[in-house]
Amino acid sequence: MSAGEGEADAIVIGAGIAGASVAAELAAGCRVVLLEREAQPGYHTTGRSAALYSPTYGPAPIRALTRASAGFFDAPPPGFAAAPLLRPRKVLTVASAERVDALAASFRELSARADVEMLSGEAARAMMPLLRPEHSAAAMMENDGADIDVHALHHGYLRRMKEKGGRLVAPAGVRALARERDGWRVETQGGVWRAPVVVNAAGAWADEVAALAGVAEIGLTPKRRTAMMIDGPGGRVDDGWPMVVDVDEAFYLKPDAGRLLVSPADETPSPPCDAQPEEIDVAICIDRIEHAFEIEVKRVLNKWAGLRSFVADKAPVVGFAPGAGGFFWLAGQGGYGIQSAPAVSRLAAALVLGRPVPDDIAAEGLDLASVSPARAGLSPENPR
Repeated sequence: MSAGEGEADAIVIGAGIAGASVAAELAAGCRVVLLEREAQPGYHTTGRSAALYSPTYGPAPIRALTRASAGFFDAPPPGFAAAPLLRPRKVLTVASAERVDALAASFRELSARADVEMLSGEAARAMMPLLRPEHSAAAMMENDGADIDVHALHHGYLRRMKEKGGRLVAPAGVRALARERDGWRVETQGGVWRAPVVVNAAGAWADEVAALAGVAEIGLTPKRRTAMMIDGPGGRVDDGWPMVVDVDEAFYLKPDAGRLLVSPADETPSPPCDAQPEEIDVAICIDRIEHAFEIEVKRVLNKWAGLRSFVADKAPVVGFAPGAGGFFWLAGQGGYGIQSAPAVSRLAAALVLGRPVPDDIAAEGLDLASVSPARAGLSPENPR
């Protein structure tokens, strides 16, 4: 066998947060190779996140997995990170007078399992004085929100994987993927690898990887989201301000290292690519922020875009592909992949290794069928 070939028990494709975390969990019990198409892991979506931990954000399966991730974030394994992974950040979801009913409905849905409370507009503006009254008739405050140190989380998983004997190969874009008698053969620019299990954690490219393998696609749609950094009024930002999100997710704003991170929360379908911000989305963002806050955006300090990949029901896809022995899906995390990574990776590793759902994840009410690749609507083989 040449230096460019190797065997493993599991090959993980994609070294963003999904692939890095599941590779670290698997490496404790089997031989793992982690393949990354870019020269450095985390170049795409992982490196462009708004970095928020919010147990109220996303569909029900994501919320359950996010809650189940709290223990890891609060107390990661010894040596995982040099500093805490989370820093508290309250989150205000605001509504105009016309949308207060929608806010109240959201509160009723979330309050059973989340630490949330309703606030008057006056109380909301006391917490975030830049809010305009017409955009903050009422608000819902989430007390368990936090900023995530994404770099520390991602690199902690990569380091943990290597310490347990896993191997990162980069750049190693997948060129061919074929089922053989005793497993999968994965041909990459970095060599040829064989394993009985392939974990498809390729983010926006996950359906393309499936197509290479002859596996039915799950209808993944990458969607571009734009973000930018601006100065606060007079160049001042109070880092104690909460993150503010519109009830219809038409915008968000978050203090970030003395500046403001803002987004129009756009979801523009896109082919898998190195996403870049469009000027129209930048202009929309500025307009929405200026209408909702007492802010005049005089200059954009930095702007970027990333891809958030969804299937139709916006829940992740975690499990073995029906009828494709050893091909495991770990995709469709949308914009929730970082906040839920600790639980999603443990769930995925358990399923790959034939173990039951971890007790703490089951205790949060996760319905395994809700994330299964066999659920309705993901491919022609299982239509809605």
